[in-house]
Amino acid sequence: MENRTEVKEFILLGLTNNPYLRVPLFIAFLLIYIITLVGNLGMVLLIVFDSRLHTPMYFFLGNLSLMDFCYSSSITPMAMAGLLMGHKVMSYNACAMQMFFFSTFANVGNYLLASMAYDRYAAVCKPLHYTTIMTRNMCAGLVVSCYICGFLNASIYTGDTFSLSFCESNVVHHFFCDIPAIMVLSCSVRDVNELVVIYVASFDIFLALTVILISYTIIFITICKMHAGAGHRRAVSTCASHFTAVSIFYGTVIFMYLQPGSSHSMDTDKIVSVFYTMVIPMLNPMVYSLRNKEVKNAFTKCFSVG
Repeated sequence: MENRTEVKEFILLGLTNNPYLRVPLFIAFLLIYIITLVGNLGMVLLIVFDSRLHTPMYFFLGNLSLMDFCYSSSITPMAMAGLLMGHKVMSYNACAMQMFFFSTFANVGNYLLASMAYDRYAAVCKPLHYTTIMTRNMCAGLVVSCYICGFLNASIYTGDTFSLSFCESNVVHHFFCDIPAIMVLSCSVRDVNELVVIYVASFDIFLALTVILISYTIIFITICKMHAGAGHRRAVSTCASHFTAVSIFYGTVIFMYLQPGSSHSMDTDKIVSVFYTMVIPMLNPMVYSLRNKEVKNAFTKCFSVG
């Protein structure tokens, strides 16, 4: 009882114990990370330097792309290092920092998706008032609020997890310091801590989802009333891309975090975690942008000669 935290470091077992799978997985993750880096940072630079993309929608998209890059970077490089070494040893503080940054970026992305849904609602349903609704101050305020909420929620998750005592096993059956994987190692009674994570995560997810679902319900009704034409097709294309990304993101997050710790299967969690920490950040620039005519034109202009 003199020292609540006996564990000074954690050993992350990684994705697999099969040595023959480590190199193929490392190569796959390296390719995914390179595509993520190029896609998201490329999108940020494109939006910054092309004045035609200085609109609220691309302002939010640029911030989301930045978050996707940071989100993936907090996990993927260390996961690849673990594949090369067989396991990864992380200090107690490094593990807490990884959890904090990962949770921050994930929560900022969560609220950015809600902000983007509201922006699409204003663009489709209130086109004549769009410029007065989505002013520069409004957009900046929404994004700053997303960052503040992400920071505060990550502080709650990390503080709640590392307030537990770790005095027995320090072997983490995961490839990063995820909340359920760390909590299960505690020698404390963790029922209250698990409930805190579930309640706070539920509030974060369902608040954002409520904004998204209400926005898209009204958008859907508005689109159904539209006459077929260029505006109709553009509204459907833009909203379909956003709704696809929303469905993928929230489906995996709800599966991971809105269930009691006793219900978690670590092998299943690893597979789902690869999807939402590595694959989704890689896909988002494609889902949001490559189908977008304005982004294609900006990209073409960037690489055109003369």
